[in-house]
Amino acid sequence: MKNKEKIKIFTTAITAGNHKGKKIEIPDIFTTRSSKGILKESLFNTLQFDIIDKNFVEVFSGSGSIGLEALSRGAGQAYFMEYNSVAYKCLESNVKRVEPSKSHLFYGDSFEKFATVYSMVKKSAEKTYFYFDPPFATRDGMDDIYEKTIALIETIEPEVCEMVIVEHMTNLDMPENIGKMKFKKRKKFGRSTMTYYTPSDA
Repeated sequence: MKNKEKIKIFTTAITAGNHKGKKIEIPDIFTTRSSKGILKESLFNTLQFDIIDKNFVEVFSGSGSIGLEALSRGAGQAYFMEYNSVAYKCLESNVKRVEPSKSHLFYGDSFEKFATVYSMVKKSAEKTYFYFDPPFATRDGMDDIYEKTIALIETIEPEVCEMVIVEHMTNLDMPENIGKMKFKKRKKFGRSTMTYYTPSDA
């Protein structure tokens, strides 16, 4: 008989906007890292009101805390991709609690689902913010995660994109240019760093 250990669920809250104070559940499993409060605050201080009515794609979304915060702050539509079944269940319940009508959920490998989501936002009249938070490469089987993530970013066309944000290990040197995206800025938060890219023709 399998020993089914009960997974701990942590809660955080939407910090601003229409849904400020609404609770978000985050499972305590190794594939999800709660984006630290200070990191999230810094992200949305950078994006400010620019995200209003824009699309927001959260790749490797875990329980969806970044995309749901974006919706609360006025993003038009949010797209979430998550392959871990426990995290996905939390994502589903979080979305129901916050903004189901503007959320699009995709269960499965983000590398496989990305093309589907990309074709959807490409048809939209609004530009898109892409947020990549891949599992840290220190985990088993994750050695090539950043190479694969960079390959995905290389497929993004300037006319579709407003900005690409990558949350990654601080000791990783991200390239200055990825495809048609150019480096904008970098902010470090201990072990995690956020690197921002914008279309090179912007």
